[in-house]
Amino acid sequence: MGERCIVWVKVMLGLVCAVGLWAGAESRRDLAESDGRRSLLANGLGVTPPMGWNSWNHFNCLINETVIKETADALVSTGLAKLGYRYVNIDDCWAEQDRDSEGYLVPNKATFPSGIKALADYVHSKGLMLGIYSDAGYHTCSKLMPGSLGYEEKDADTFASWVRRKIRSDVQTLFYGCYFAFLISLIVLGSQGIDYLKYDNCNNGDLKPMTRGDMHPALWGAKLGNSWRTTNDISDSWDSMLSRADQNEVYAEYARPGGWNDPDMLEVGNGGMTRDEYIVHFSIWAISKAPLLIGCDVRDLSKETFDILGNTEVIAVNQDPLGVQAKKVRMEGDLEVWAGPLSGYRTAVVLLNRSSKESPITAHWDDIGIPPDTKVEVRDLWEHELLEEKFINKLYFTVGPRSCRMFVLMPLRTNAS
Repeated sequence: MGERCIVWVKVMLGLVCAVGLWAGAESRRDLAESDGRRSLLANGLGVTPPMGWNSWNHFNCLINETVIKETADALVSTGLAKLGYRYVNIDDCWAEQDRDSEGYLVPNKATFPSGIKALADYVHSKGLMLGIYSDAGYHTCSKLMPGSLGYEEKDADTFASWVRRKIRSDVQTLFYGCYFAFLISLIVLGSQGIDYLKYDNCNNGDLKPMTRGDMHPALWGAKLGNSWRTTNDISDSWDSMLSRADQNEVYAEYARPGGWNDPDMLEVGNGGMTRDEYIVHFSIWAISKAPLLIGCDVRDLSKETFDILGNTEVIAVNQDPLGVQAKKVRMEGDLEVWAGPLSGYRTAVVLLNRSSKESPITAHWDDIGIPPDTKVEVRDLWEHELLEEKFINKLYFTVGPRSCRMFVLMPLRTNAS
């Protein structure tokens, strides 16, 4: 389990500046550059967006080792793990407020009495991977536990000690980013071999930005790693979800296998939206090739929530090996067409109705990149059926209020072809 690591990093600068880094535990010397640095984009990781669970959206600071163990159990027992949800990520508030006498982080004695190493072993025994959280400043976002500023090496050693195998450090030099201390932390932590590290910076006044303003990490994140935040934090509401989708879509051209735009974690199942709105949420995240990190309590999963998070056809769009993020290709007021290519000459399409009334939506072939006069067969991903009708030059459906329809289009062979 400790052979590979996702380091997911978020830095707050009014808007969010973030870069995620995936790193292997062992050197890949065949991929080293002439100056001795390893090419992170060629590290063999991040081929598809990561999938898993994160504690923050539902539990915030109300976490403990029992919750984490039961979550790991639930991912397995519900079948979500088999669908790809394999990361179990502990967010903020897992440590004591003060370090020990030698400067090391100490798991909260009341909530994690067995320690993180024992918890990691338990999660690994389930065939899953454990994630942990830290911050580049003196404190984390909650201000209830220490950040890593000034303790980068100690924290890297601590995190590495919680995996099952000895990790060989493969430090690379990085020069680009929001904060000097943030970069030091990436250098130290990036290849220590933990399964998943969420690395934050809430701009609590601990660090002085190198530059002010929105850093647009999607423009440069691929030079450093494999995932970067494009938005500020999501909340469990229709407006918040749509605004994150809009912010993320601006950077669609920068996503590719090995580098993904991240509009934040999923809110599906937390109760703040309707079933149709959650279907929109999951559909847009999937077609946008966003990381699929569940943010609800999977120990008490309703059938409705499981049917959304467990839709294998929608997950397949997210995990498609072509790895092209969909774009908003047509907008008419609150009516939108999102589309992107898939492997095998297929096309994924979402017809999105943001309004409060039922409306017809049409996707034209010239908008979604299909040659004119092409006849296609259409698979409805939420009804799980292949439609009898074949479509030429356009796809048209009536879409309910605050809802969507999601399809995969496959061109049909003709006698001429």
